[in-house]
Amino acid sequence: MRDIPTVGGPTIYRPHDLRLFVASRFVSTLAVQMQSVAIGWQIYEMQRTPLSLGLVGLCQFLPMFLLTLPAGDITDRFNQRLVYALAAGLQALCAGLFLVLSLLVPYTAWPFYVVLVLFGAARGFSGPSGSSLLPFLVVQEKLPRAISINSSAFTAAIIAGPALGGFLYALGPVAVYALCIAGFAVAALIVSRLGGRRHTPEATLATRFERVAEGVRFVRHRPVVMGAISLDLFAVLLGGATALLPVYARDILHVGPVGLGFLRSAPAVGAFLVAFYLTQRQITRHVGATMFAAVAIFGIATIVFGLSTWFPLSLAALFTLGASDMVSVNIRSSLIQLATPDAMRGRVSAVSMLFIGASNELGEFESGTTAALLGAVPAVVLGGIGTLGVVAIWMRLFPPLRKVDRLSEVSVAN
Repeated sequence: MRDIPTVGGPTIYRPHDLRLFVASRFVSTLAVQMQSVAIGWQIYEMQRTPLSLGLVGLCQFLPMFLLTLPAGDITDRFNQRLVYALAAGLQALCAGLFLVLSLLVPYTAWPFYVVLVLFGAARGFSGPSGSSLLPFLVVQEKLPRAISINSSAFTAAIIAGPALGGFLYALGPVAVYALCIAGFAVAALIVSRLGGRRHTPEATLATRFERVAEGVRFVRHRPVVMGAISLDLFAVLLGGATALLPVYARDILHVGPVGLGFLRSAPAVGAFLVAFYLTQRQITRHVGATMFAAVAIFGIATIVFGLSTWFPLSLAALFTLGASDMVSVNIRSSLIQLATPDAMRGRVSAVSMLFIGASNELGEFESGTTAALLGAVPAVVLGGIGTLGVVAIWMRLFPPLRKVDRLSEVSVAN
């Protein structure tokens, strides 16, 4: 297929483009979270084993792992808006297939896993294209605040999505999937109408593999970027308890699908409040040390949740987990965006998504497998302990990240 460069043009920033972009991310994330509750509960009801929940993550991880880096290159070579819109359209198709399967084969798990593979492929393209688009909609000095606004909307969707999915599931999975179809379709329509700055890709004779490798080298040779991305990778991989929430809701806390919705929403409530705070007051000093402290708190909260058998304490632990994670996410996103030149944004976003986004699904598989071998509680507690170990090791491996004081110190040279 011949590369068609993005059409260049004057730099025109329209205030409503940021609002439109945030709205699209909100509705698509809302749909993802609602769908996640429905799929998790359906699969666990069918098979009653934590490993089945791990396979939900693995089915999404494999296509994301294979496609995210090539998707980043495509994002840099084509129109990000079109790539993101097509990916959202494919997600709508997947939600439609889940709806059909719920009507025709509601007690057979393997067709759901097949569609999850297709859904993972769609996320492999939506991640890099969506993450790289924001810097083209606002001027650079407003980027940290725009990231906080986007994070606020993102976490608001993560709050509302699971709770709404849990309540709608009382009417059956069909109601959940029908609303998900609408959410993904609206997101595709909104992004296709965005304006903002557009870049013309650099002329190059490099092959697609060479361009992808260039993005990986860019991250690997910048300790601040590499440290921030890999820290979140291992924290999410080891400390993520999300995959096992259906087990806790059904067998440990005994709160049913509605309680599962609240459990999935609790981290997002904490994240939303922190993100809203950061739209008003940015972290201005001791940025690197703050990021490490936030990930350590994330690990401690994971341990508390794993040991809890009291629903309010479990909610409080998940709330703290989400709040600390948002601090880390905000700092990491700002560091990556400020240290990345325009021509590399798609590929660097792809590396970030591969490390962090796909690690969510790989972490689900790891949690499900560990829980199948050791039990749900030991799996979550060991993950939290592992996160604390990663913090200690990374502080020694990446001293440039630990020593970052102000975001203004970071540039494309870091």
